[in-house]
Amino acid sequence: MSHSYSNCLVHYVFSTKDRRKLILPEIRERLWSYLGGIARQNEMTALAIGGTDDHVHLLVSLPATLPVSKAIQLLKGGSSKWIHETFPTMGNFAWQEGYGAFSVGVSGVDDTIAYITNQAEHHRTKTFEEEFISFLKRHNLPFDDRYVFG
Repeated sequence: MSHSYSNCLVHYVFSTKDRRKLILPEIRERLWSYLGGIARQNEMTALAIGGTDDHVHLLVSLPATLPVSKAIQLLKGGSSKWIHETFPTMGNFAWQEGYGAFSVGVSGVDDTIAYITNQAEHHRTKTFEEEFISFLKRHNLPFDDRYVFG
């Protein structure tokens, strides 16, 4: 039995390479499920997974033994491999090189889940870039426009 207790909640946001609209409606739910499976296999708890045709949001609870950067490597790498194997016509699929990882307090879980599950509605008025910049600003993170818009 472990004597370490951790509730590290992380809201990940990442896009397809070049913001290509490759997360088609016909694969979206399967991709969300697969990402949830990767999380489970690596002792993460996925509280919400969603997004649109060019990006993904995940709210996960990380185990004490898994660094933020390793978790996203497992999620992006495993899902990209699955897409290539499952959908051979999507050989050009890739995730962007970077990602956003934002801490979420326990009191913010319900709002974050609602935000992730309402992505389609949210993006009727805001682009991925506008959304991502608002996250960076809200979390007081400096950024270079070349990496957000490039």
